[in-house]
Amino acid sequence: QVQLVESGGGLVQAGGSLRLSCAASGSIFSINGMGWYRQAPGKQRELVATITSDGDTNYDDAVKGRCTISRDNAKNTMYLEMDSLKPEDTAVYYCKVRALAAYSVVWRDYWGQGTQVTVSS
Repeated sequence: QVQLVESGGGLVQAGGSLRLSCAASGSIFSINGMGWYRQAPGKQRELVATITSDGDTNYDDAVKGRCTISRDNAKNTMYLEMDSLKPEDTAVYYCKVRALAAYSVVWRDYWGQGTQVTVSS
């Protein structure tokens, strides 16, 4: 099994910064793509940014230029640096990874439990 633990969320004023982390642990054979998603109250979960195993990145237009996704493959950890935060960035942020667990032949998507980001105006 693969477990994901997010951290780094919190309350910040508009214009501030936060750095989210997502650490994968457990019986992991390999991790492919990783990504951050967010869900605001009353809204559907949406993509924030993704990063491939080769380091190629993709960002939603709403965060492009303000967020940087990165990963440390040696630590099975992904990061999201968020700058110039806006009140509309307030949401629960989830990480997702596509991983192959040890002794498995099936790639699966695993989700973290989420971390709250609140941006005050």
